[in-house]
Amino acid sequence: MSDRGDFYAPDDVKRWRTLALGIGGIGLIIWAVGLYFNSEQALRSWILGYVFWSGIGIGCLGVLIMSYLTGGAWAVVSRRTLEAGARTLPIIVLLFIPLALGVAGGKVFTWTHLPPTEHTMVQRGWFMTPESWILRSIFYFAVFGTLTYLLTKWSGLQDQTSNPEDSAAYLGKSTKLSGPSMIIWCVIVSFCAVDWVMELDPHFTSTIYGMLYIAGWGLSCYCFVVTILALLSDKPGLNRVLGKRHFHDLGKLMLALVMIWAYFNFAQYLIIWSGNIPEETHWFVDRTKGGWGYIGALLIFFHFAFPFLVLLQQDFKRKAKWIASLAIFILLMRLFDYLYLVGPNPWINEHIERGAFIVSWMDVIAPIAVGGIWLWWFFGELMKRPLVPVQDPFLENAIEHGHGH
Repeated sequence: MSDRGDFYAPDDVKRWRTLALGIGGIGLIIWAVGLYFNSEQALRSWILGYVFWSGIGIGCLGVLIMSYLTGGAWAVVSRRTLEAGARTLPIIVLLFIPLALGVAGGKVFTWTHLPPTEHTMVQRGWFMTPESWILRSIFYFAVFGTLTYLLTKWSGLQDQTSNPEDSAAYLGKSTKLSGPSMIIWCVIVSFCAVDWVMELDPHFTSTIYGMLYIAGWGLSCYCFVVTILALLSDKPGLNRVLGKRHFHDLGKLMLALVMIWAYFNFAQYLIIWSGNIPEETHWFVDRTKGGWGYIGALLIFFHFAFPFLVLLQQDFKRKAKWIASLAIFILLMRLFDYLYLVGPNPWINEHIERGAFIVSWMDVIAPIAVGGIWLWWFFGELMKRPLVPVQDPFLENAIEHGHGH
């Protein structure tokens, strides 16, 4: 398929990009005012927004890797959206700077105020220092950046090929890299989850904690990709590519990850409950206080049960607008999930009781600020390449699959 010019993003994307930057910029200014008056709350809210939006970008890299391993029509038609999400890594790094400064200044993590003789600090040593924390994050970004660079580079070169053999060669290189990359991605995401969120409570440990983010970031990615593809499905270019079976396949993957997310959360609860170790059980006790218990119940019914029952319906998954509406709803529940993970953790401010139910206006503003800036970068990346890999040897079959019965 050589008419690659027909598959570039429509002008609507440029308008969406401008709107996202405006909203993100205003949100950032408002958040900065909150930072001046209450730095700890502002930075905790920034973690909430950062983990949500960076999770979509890093999740896009993970799903892109998986798509090369599994193949399928959904993998071909969503590849460029996944690549654009993965290439938001530079802005993800820039948006990480407030957290790095907060850790260096002892403004957000309680372990930065623990005495060196405290048992947690003695056990973890240099690992639990601001310098080590920041260096580890730099290493995570370097690994993600290397994988993103190679996969997107070879995909771009594939567009410039003129024969099926060269195109298949680039596809083969990406597939070979994706095998070990999948393992590396899962390990690094687990470390990110521990460093960026779990260490907000330095006395809590969970061996399955990283798995919550592997499944959660994957689910966030699929929901985001479904939303973007649904928005573009009736626009020139993709209206000739996307079909109901593509959304049906993506909907099945959403269903799988909804179940996996619920399973990992239940497994963590069951193991900690049966172990009954005080250093672990307090994490759940804090999340039953005040309004946190209601948010936990909200997640059970609306992050798992409701999407699970809806996604079982085959006809629902085949309608782009319908499944996109559910995807946006799940993304909202993902934000509540991160609030549930971040909010009840202990505060540096000694006047705030452990597990206190505090939801600030900055918990709304920070995700808007981070999201606006992230989307501005994402739409810019989406405009740089055709919306489908025009020289991929499986593109024609992928299109035919999507319009089948």
